[in-house]
Amino acid sequence: MRASLVLSSLCIILLALFPLVAPLMDLGFYVSFVRRVMIFALAASSLNLILGYGGMVALGHAAFFGAGAFVVAILSAEGVTSALIAWPVAVLVTALLALLVGLISLRTRGVYFIMITLAFAQMIYYIFVSLRKYGGDDGLNLVAHAKFPGVDLADDTQFYYLVCAVVLICLYVMHRLVRAKFGQALQGIRENASRMEAMGYPVMRIQLLAFVIAGAFAGLAGALLAEHNLFVSPSLMHWTESANLIIMVIVGGMGLRYGGLVGAAVMLTLEEFLRLYTDYWHLPLGILLLGIVLLAPRGLSGLWASVALKMGASKSC
Repeated sequence: MRASLVLSSLCIILLALFPLVAPLMDLGFYVSFVRRVMIFALAASSLNLILGYGGMVALGHAAFFGAGAFVVAILSAEGVTSALIAWPVAVLVTALLALLVGLISLRTRGVYFIMITLAFAQMIYYIFVSLRKYGGDDGLNLVAHAKFPGVDLADDTQFYYLVCAVVLICLYVMHRLVRAKFGQALQGIRENASRMEAMGYPVMRIQLLAFVIAGAFAGLAGALLAEHNLFVSPSLMHWTESANLIIMVIVGGMGLRYGGLVGAAVMLTLEEFLRLYTDYWHLPLGILLLGIVLLAPRGLSGLWASVALKMGASKSC
């Protein structure tokens, strides 16, 4: 716990200082890049809530991520300029979508659950592709950045700090959720749903609530990404994007506090770095990820926790 607190404090300090230091080191471009990493960290962490803590392997989580982005873009096209309206609407719409998908999907188990979430995600994907008024398969440009009280979203630094604050608050809320009785029950269901049901826990309702909460957080991440890119595309909802989020969670550490954050940071940083040297960056990235999975089965966060535990044990001896 002490090592985790030190690491958390260090990360927050580094994130807070980065926009101030980056221009001095001629790294101004990476302010936008780190902002993008934080947005994907929120999306991956929302998946970690149901995948890592709930044991629900959803191969359609990106549908909520992309839907949140599209809701903001559509509202922008219709003249809604306030982020205080657009972002909550995106969260509400994705929560309702997650409720609808969850009510049906959670009646299944195992590979059937994986396939039905994939089917729903592809349905949502093709619904947005068919919206020709809003760009269809070509995507949709936002008219301008939304307005947020006291913050100019067109300013990279100001928008960076807003995203940083939103993501840190959301990560803290998810952390408190998994430590609460709800989170403990969710993890118990992951281990043995039949036993939890026999003990009187409303298994279906707990799983559905977790599914809706995860969908809502993914929708908020999508809303932030729409503002970040000023463009949205249906490709955000494709199953390959869901697979990318799953890989981020696995690399970071399923069911671990920083799993989504670490996984997103490692994946996107490796992708950005490898693109500088080769157009075939998927191959070395795949090899590196394979090594991580083989050498750190609990992900990089789990590896850090194991190292910190061993160091603590050696000091106590």
